[in-house]
Amino acid sequence: MTINPLRVAQVSIVSCVVFAFPIAAFLVFSFDFNREFVANGLAVVYSVGLYALFSTPWWPMASRNHVSKDSRISETVFVWFWLTFTTHLTWELGWLVFFDDIIGNPNSPWTYAWWAYIDGGDLRYASFDVHLWTMEILSVINGTIGYVGLFLWFRRPTLREKAIWLFFSTAVVHLYATSLYFGSEIVAGFPNVDTNDFFNIGIKFVLANSPWLVMPCVVIYWATTQFNSTNRE
Repeated sequence: MTINPLRVAQVSIVSCVVFAFPIAAFLVFSFDFNREFVANGLAVVYSVGLYALFSTPWWPMASRNHVSKDSRISETVFVWFWLTFTTHLTWELGWLVFFDDIIGNPNSPWTYAWWAYIDGGDLRYASFDVHLWTMEILSVINGTIGYVGLFLWFRRPTLREKAIWLFFSTAVVHLYATSLYFGSEIVAGFPNVDTNDFFNIGIKFVLANSPWLVMPCVVIYWATTQFNSTNRE
């Protein structure tokens, strides 16, 4: 069996990020580790891990010297697609569905995946904020549309142009929703984020959410090149 070094790198990074959540909860609730300290560490693993994952198609691997720039961009956006659409239909959908239980049980191990961010990252998630709820519902819809796009791309190759349009639309929604998410908090004067703590403002609020501003731009560029390529054909 041939080992694909790119896939090994990607699986390793994803595993580190995914397992960091239960490990963090275990440290806090089984060994009484400082809750804020663990949440800060989790935020670093998550934020750095995401960008490391996006960069994997560009790592200097001898077996991939022949891979073109356009192919690497395509690989990057599909890493993004799987990550963001899955996040929408897990963490964000879970917050919407189990909101009362999550908010009512801040000291329960199973809710720590949300409270690790709420504690200092954004207190809006600890209350019923109609604008945030609307954005999260929009995110879940975006994730569903994205998965439809992935199905068309991989299972219905003749419909790939439609898939590209769906991916393009999710990128536009990401840019709008994330700009609103950041902008509404900034204009209000950061009432829900502790700006005196570097981890809370710099890592949890800015860095952890920044992929939803950065990667949609890459997707729009990629989609444009795909449309141009299709038109030339």
